[in-house]
Amino acid sequence: MDFASLTPLEGGWSGQTFLAEAAGERHVVRIYAEPGSRGEQAHEVDAALLRLVRGLLPVADVLEVRRGDPATGMPALLVTSLLPGERGDLVLPRLTNAEQAILGREVGALVAALGGMPQLRAGPFVDGDLRIGTFGGAEGLDDWVRLHEPALDHWSDDDRAGLLAVAEEAQELLDSVGRHCLVHSDLNPKNLLVDPTTLRITGLVDWEFAHAGHPFTDLGNVLRFDRQPAYVEAVLAAYAERHDTEPAQALHLARAADLWALVDLAARRGQNPVADQAEHLLRAVAAERDRHAWPAAG
Repeated sequence: MDFASLTPLEGGWSGQTFLAEAAGERHVVRIYAEPGSRGEQAHEVDAALLRLVRGLLPVADVLEVRRGDPATGMPALLVTSLLPGERGDLVLPRLTNAEQAILGREVGALVAALGGMPQLRAGPFVDGDLRIGTFGGAEGLDDWVRLHEPALDHWSDDDRAGLLAVAEEAQELLDSVGRHCLVHSDLNPKNLLVDPTTLRITGLVDWEFAHAGHPFTDLGNVLRFDRQPAYVEAVLAAYAERHDTEPAQALHLARAADLWALVDLAARRGQNPVADQAEHLLRAVAAERDRHAWPAAG
């Protein structure tokens, strides 16, 4: 691999994904320079996940997996094919209502497919065999909120109490679902590649947060910020058809499941625009004591 040919790939916050030219072809190179939550096995886990879902979901081909070399300081690498398409977060804002519905059904079907890939229990993937580890810390959403309360000390007492009430109710609803599945955990338009002409999804990228978890986590992520009615209704309809549920109930569960991520993001406000937006949304949820709440304009 010619490192001189690497150019940063737009769209991510990590700064570890690059576009490379080799033998006249373009590939994607992820450099694991800094250990993340998966540690030294991160490149192996990411490669295994792509191989696991290949043919079931639109993901890149794994071309090379290279271990890091402590002696030379060379980091681990994952080289994959470059998928066609335009980022969904650039496509969605310019669509008409009818086009939003077309893309929404595509997204809903994709989320439903992920939600149908079973796992025996919840936890992080720890190695290239996709063995499941154990999440530390909180046992439920209420504990999760309490753990993050120091980062929300700028909130009023009423807002913090409201968030805890919403979390307790949401956890009770989540506990009614007695199974686990493969969760992408960062499934939003930024990580979807879309054919701008047909609106077919051509790629699902950035699997660094994938884990075994709750079946409604990805649906909650998809519908967190993108709430155009035509899009939301289409996503829910496609998901509900696949899993034989009612769209309204799927939305209730999705909003409940997304509270885990919203709390975590809100506690990191100031670090990036997504965290700031999440904190603004979570404060509205807490103030109204309603997990479906949306911040007032202005």
